Amino acid sequence: MDAITPHASESNSTSIPTGRAIVVGASSGIGAALVRQLSANGHKVAALARRADRLEELAGACHGEVLVRVHDVNDTGAVPALFEELVRELDGLDLIIFAAGIMPAVAADEYDTEKDLAMLQTNVGGCIAWCNEAARLFGTQRSGTICGISSIAGVRGRKGQPVYGTTKAAMDHYLDALRARLAEGGAHVCTIRPGFVDTEMTADLGLKGAISAQAAARQILRAVRRRADVRYVPLKWWAVAQVIKAIPGKLFKRMSI
Repeated sequence: MDAITPHASESNSTSIPTGRAIVVGASSGIGAALVRQLSANGHKVAALARRADRLEELAGACHGEVLVRVHDVNDTGAVPALFEELVRELDGLDLIIFAAGIMPAVAADEYDTEKDLAMLQTNVGGCIAWCNEAARLFGTQRSGTICGISSIAGVRGRKGQPVYGTTKAAMDHYLDALRARLAEGGAHVCTIRPGFVDTEMTADLGLKGAISAQAAARQILRAVRRRADVRYVPLKWWAVAQVIKAIPGKLFKRMSI
């Protein structure tokens, strides 16, 4: 069972102690919403993404100090030096959130290895590159939080997006191991599994009942504040995940979920 159960009486507060944060994948969607809310809460934030115009627009809309860096998470070799530079400019680091990810459309009869490996490199390779750097720092200073934005899609392999789900399951496994590795110190690792969120990446999927990126960001920061291990966003997806995992294999392979 996941290390989380829903809490009916959870506080509405999203504030976490002010400090220094890095958000990787910040040009739109959940990542951008997280930057805005962290900045509004008094954090000094470094926002990273590939689209310079979006980052500048985001920084201009924030009231607090936001550093922007154009960065492609596929360039994992650039991460150590960039991480060190940002920590220096932020005068330390308390929180890193990896929110970058791609989910290209996949046809029912499509088996495109190049596309699939690109998803693995971005969603998993990028996460490992950034979180390894943070884990090394946080393990030394014995404080800090790593937060990875995974997905409900990682709970079980599904025919519509076999490799996207695989990347999220790999993220879950990596973050779980990182959480155990850092457990003896004061650092923490929080895994977020969003359900349906209205973003640019999901705009063409026709998701019913999707919450806004802003609402998702509020719940994510609440989970960070509460030092949750694993948190579904919204919490109702915890119950959905339990049902999905309980479906017998013979039935599951005939379902379109």
